[in-house]
Amino acid sequence: MGQDVSALTGVRLDVWLDVACLFRTRSEAKKACSAGRVSVDGQAGKPHRLVRPGDEIAIARPFGRRQIVAVVAVSDRSLPKAQARELYEDRSPVPTPEEREMRRMDRTFRAISEAAGVPDKRQRRALRKLRGR
Repeated sequence: MGQDVSALTGVRLDVWLDVACLFRTRSEAKKACSAGRVSVDGQAGKPHRLVRPGDEIAIARPFGRRQIVAVVAVSDRSLPKAQARELYEDRSPVPTPEEREMRRMDRTFRAISEAAGVPDKRQRRALRKLRGR
């Protein structure tokens, strides 16, 4: 099924992005490639494109941030996160203080909105009462 890391010459882009832990799942990596948020050596990164050591991958992240990684090794099997980080060299520019603050605010906002969750029966009744229904 999968091959040894040293024996591979190339792996599908979406598979490599998943194995390298740059995306949570292969399908998420495939969607990013199809949406044009991933490029390989300056060209659009199609999900089926083969990635080889030496390729440079640019990934568009939220808030206009770009993550740039250089492929060091390829693997088509899931690896522990520590080993997965050895598959690439991160060449992304250091984020500015404004970018760090934007990401911190986004994380805080998401945590608050997720904590609110779905209202229970008592809260729904209170909302209906407020709306006048």
